[in-house]
Amino acid sequence: MSNSNEKENELKRLEILLEKNMSRIKSKILVLSNKGGVGKSAVAVNIAVCLSMKGKKVGLLDADIHGPSVAKMLGFEGKKLSFDSSGLSPYKVNNNLFAVSIASLLETPDSPVIWRGPLKMGVLKQFLAEVNWGQLDFLVVDLPPGTGDEPLSICQMIKDIKGAIVVTTPQDVALLDSRKCVSFLKQLSIPILGILENMSGFTCPHCNKEIELFKIGGGEKASAELGVPFLGKIPFELNIVSSSDEGTPFIEKYPQSKSAAAIKNICDKL
Repeated sequence: MSNSNEKENELKRLEILLEKNMSRIKSKILVLSNKGGVGKSAVAVNIAVCLSMKGKKVGLLDADIHGPSVAKMLGFEGKKLSFDSSGLSPYKVNNNLFAVSIASLLETPDSPVIWRGPLKMGVLKQFLAEVNWGQLDFLVVDLPPGTGDEPLSICQMIKDIKGAIVVTTPQDVALLDSRKCVSFLKQLSIPILGILENMSGFTCPHCNKEIELFKIGGGEKASAELGVPFLGKIPFELNIVSSSDEGTPFIEKYPQSKSAAAIKNICDKL
């Protein structure tokens, strides 16, 4: 009986902390896709960095428990988060950007997370409730691919989500999945900020000719058919790959690039 009471009290405590923490954040934005490999995390990272460069206080939560990549992309892989009596402190990326990832709690980058649903949901709730996010203008949540446990739980835990960005690539297979994402959000009554078409064209560094790696324009067409806004296209650039591997967001390292201009335009809309 006492174990049951302790569990109930802990749940109540977390709910109170969650509500208090989220009330200090003006806008919560989800970044999601129904398919892996569309560059969703790179988009989430660079949107968060861009907003912070505009003087906004931003939090970035890597909600991908099994495949966290935010820490690697922001250069804090292997660096442990600090605990104190008031809870867990997020990693300070710059004066305006703070991030949390399960990668900072693992023994090594190669350590797999072999957890079932309840454990994962508990950690996500702790990230939202017990991390000292402070007063923020934006909390950007990088969700894992799909419409399963983690995305559903986050959508239910955060009561006042400002909206969601659906990331896709132009080819038909990815677009089919992005349509499922839009349906998922509509069923949960979460506002859709728009569809973002990533990897939209590639300019050859030798001849400057544009190559349609994954077609072009599919995201825009899908947004028109589904009746949701179209946020824009981000072209594929080799610098995106190298900067992500180095732990420096491309919008910061290559601010004059076409991809950086596209991200800035999207952030202006946000």
